[in-house]
Amino acid sequence: MNNRQDSNISPLKSAPGNKGPRLRQWRDRRARRLLVVALLAGLAGLACLAYWQFHSRHVVVTNDAYVTGNQASLKAQTSGTIVDVRVDNTQYVHAGDVLVRLDGLNAEVALERARANLAEAVRQVEILFSKVEMLRQRLAEKDATLRRSRRDLARYRSVAEDGAVSAQQIEDTEFAILELEAATRRIGAELSGAEALVHGAGLADNPRVRQAAAALKQAYLDRVRQEIVAPVSGFIAKRSIQPGEQVHPDTPLLAIVPLDYLWIEANFLESELTFVQPGQPVEITVDLYGPDVVYHGEVLGLGAGTGSVFGLLPPENATGNYIHISERVPVRISLNPEELRAHPLRPGLSAVTRIDTGKPGRSVLEPLTTTPPGTYLTEVYDDQLDGAEALIRAIIEENRLPGAMRMERR
Repeated sequence: MNNRQDSNISPLKSAPGNKGPRLRQWRDRRARRLLVVALLAGLAGLACLAYWQFHSRHVVVTNDAYVTGNQASLKAQTSGTIVDVRVDNTQYVHAGDVLVRLDGLNAEVALERARANLAEAVRQVEILFSKVEMLRQRLAEKDATLRRSRRDLARYRSVAEDGAVSAQQIEDTEFAILELEAATRRIGAELSGAEALVHGAGLADNPRVRQAAAALKQAYLDRVRQEIVAPVSGFIAKRSIQPGEQVHPDTPLLAIVPLDYLWIEANFLESELTFVQPGQPVEITVDLYGPDVVYHGEVLGLGAGTGSVFGLLPPENATGNYIHISERVPVRISLNPEELRAHPLRPGLSAVTRIDTGKPGRSVLEPLTTTPPGTYLTEVYDDQLDGAEALIRAIIEENRLPGAMRMERR
């Protein structure tokens, strides 16, 4: 029992004579340890201060940022009943692919009506040409009769004194000349009116024929648009149509989302945008992949106003009580295409952006935002009227007068 108690006694207590040197050694070791800790804390503080001074001080961060992209909202361009839906959500389609098909019966009937109207217009214009030619011939006939009557009247007057011609015959000839002159003027007026309807244009360029041809083009286009094609390549979203539904122009059908051109829209507080400029580098992390995947982009431009300015109800701070609210301004940030292909994104995903304002940029009045070639361009509608011109020419040739009759008419 006594041995255990003796062994628990500290060396400093068990040896009163050695208490001074050992206490000093223990104090020296503790002082050195505290000094090391103080030095390490000071170095850590200096490192943090240097990091803030040369890096963090120039970095602005926000988590009010989202992936943004284009959405091609596809709508019906003509009326009809849906008979075939060939795509579904998340499906990838190419530009020009047929996505939806309408029944097309009404469009076919309208096209036949337009064909008949064009044929009738061609024949009516041919009748006008014939009328013009007929009036010209009648006018020439009356002119010839009028010239002969005037010569006869001159001869009658020259021999009237000799009694060879009676006064009654001379008077009848004078009245006949007046009637012929009136008939000539009447035919001339009719000819002017008929020529006004066909003046300065051939058969195909006549306004009546061109109007009927335009109506046929519209009917032809409506029939072609019974097959609704994809204007751009991308993924199908928001499909809300089913076979059997009746659609009209501007009826929403679905949306196409291209994922090869996306960007970030970050909303920074106005107090954080003092040194933000286009061209400055940006680091982006997305919640989808976590902090291990870092995207690299650059500031493209700053929004032309705060979000509240473009809202449905803009603020009216001049009325009522005023409360100061720090506004946010959208900043457009590009994404590296190679990084985007390696780690695909979707519009609407949350992101965290870090802009290094310490790097040089350019004036906020000189944004870097551009339209990539082909991004906002579609050519799928350019060929929809290719067959209409040939159809119009065929109808005109089928309904115009034969060549011999036209030559005889002229």
